[in-house]
Amino acid sequence: MLKMLPAPIARPPWKKLGRRLESACRKALYEFQMLEGVTDLAVALSGGKDSLGLLFLLHAISGKGFPHFNLHAIHVGGEFSCGAGIEQSFLEAICKELGVNFMTCLSQQKRETLECYGCSRERRRLIFEAAKKVGATTVAFGHHRDDNAQTILLNLLHKGEFAGNLPKLKMIDFGITIIRPLIYITEADLRNFAKEYGFARMTCQCPVGQNSMRKKVDALLSELEELFPNVRANVASAALLYGSDKASRKKTLNLGCVKNSDHNLFENAHLFSSSSKTSL
Repeated sequence: MLKMLPAPIARPPWKKLGRRLESACRKALYEFQMLEGVTDLAVALSGGKDSLGLLFLLHAISGKGFPHFNLHAIHVGGEFSCGAGIEQSFLEAICKELGVNFMTCLSQQKRETLECYGCSRERRRLIFEAAKKVGATTVAFGHHRDDNAQTILLNLLHKGEFAGNLPKLKMIDFGITIIRPLIYITEADLRNFAKEYGFARMTCQCPVGQNSMRKKVDALLSELEELFPNVRANVASAALLYGSDKASRKKTLNLGCVKNSDHNLFENAHLFSSSSKTSL
């Protein structure tokens, strides 16, 4: 009988990279008051490098410089979910070791009807419903700095709107607040963090996302980097400084309208999945 390998866990004391990532995460949590009044925090956990990195960092931060909060990891399974390539037992073992409540939901998406907007709406509903069952009205997502740069370019080029991923967004219709504690952290750093602590996995099984506009914009950013090496950092910084915040000023959000679902078409489609990254 094969012996089960121990679950890979990233926790302090950190090495140099871990210290830097925790510092950047703390900066975002503090500057955008992401944990104000939060006693129970849900984390959208696909099992990829971003969502697991987020879980490890939040676990390390809870009760240290911030009030203690209970963590609840919510995993959406299904044939075409973002976590379809991850064994549920792998995530269960990690959460058990951390003392984090692990919850699962099941996506009903099928190949013949699969498309980004409908998929993201379903996952949003499943995660929000699961979070509210345990009293968590704040949900953390693993969107990082490079996701923000992609989103603002997508909106600028597609519809002439300078709008990126808001670090904190109240979803009034759902009674949920979205936070993005990795907003200052690069995808490269998260990838190296996952490799360093042995939790790097490939998770994206989506046949639709492999040729998405987000993936094409990411390729465009890579081309621009040849002329402007700091383009991702500068675009993401501009998004935070000058990007539209109209979503935070909306009184209500309408799931049936693409423009009002979250704060723009591309952020909504990216809220739970993206071809440019393998996790939430």
